[in-house]
Amino acid sequence: MRKEYDFSKAVKNPYVRKPAKTPVTIRLDAATVDYFKTLSEEANLPYQTLINSYLTDCAKRKLKPQIAWQ
Repeated sequence: MRKEYDFSKAVKNPYVRKPAKTPVTIRLDAATVDYFKTLSEEANLPYQTLINSYLTDCAKRKLKPQIAWQ
């Protein structure tokens, strides 16, 4: 092995793609997480994948939450 290597002419690997998903931190009610965990067991999917699929479907259909402040 050499003591030093010259990486000045190195190029990034063109076959590596950027991650398709962005990690985020979100606070959810325990009951909501339990609900999706139960559904995920029935569907045999990780619950985070199920939540992502649900939110993706909502975004594709342009659904908006109905929020009414009292």
